[in-house]
Amino acid sequence: MTSLSAAYFEALYAADPDPWKFLTSDYEAAKYATTLEALREEPYEHGLEVGCSIGVLTGMLVPHCRRLTAVDSSARAVAAARRHCGLVPSLSIQRREVPGQWPNGRYDLILLSEVVYYWDERDLAQVASLVRRDLMPGGDVLLVHWIGNTDYPLSGDAAVEAFIQHAAGVLQPVRQDRYPEYRLDLLRREA
Repeated sequence: MTSLSAAYFEALYAADPDPWKFLTSDYEAAKYATTLEALREEPYEHGLEVGCSIGVLTGMLVPHCRRLTAVDSSARAVAAARRHCGLVPSLSIQRREVPGQWPNGRYDLILLSEVVYYWDERDLAQVASLVRRDLMPGGDVLLVHWIGNTDYPLSGDAAVEAFIQHAAGVLQPVRQDRYPEYRLDLLRREA
């Protein structure tokens, strides 16, 4: 199966402006709390959130980053994220299809939450290469993924394990937690 296209996500948001119930789901709220708890205490200089969707987690990440770039492939999702987050000088929300439109920059936080399994093996390897290139020394990569059954190109476990393998030698796992419905993996680049 090939990577899911921007058109796939655009159709989801056309049918339902919050297709995964980010605003109301107890699962999402608990996962967001765990995600934020995994971040270091001092603010990151420049964070990148890939797959920001409608901006619920994005808004929660803003206080943790001096600058935050959030991207999504769906124009509808990007518009909703901009409405949800409002005007925040340190936040840039952009429509980009990753990996082909990876945002140029150097980051000390890259968040890949519920997105890695949307890519096929080739695109996942390319994303891992871009992360290795653009993550600053001492920077963190945080992956948080559903581990139940999916109809995506990869399962949560397969996608995260493949990402870790592609990032090996540059990024080291420093935290790997499993919860009943998802996993959280924090990787770090040596300073």
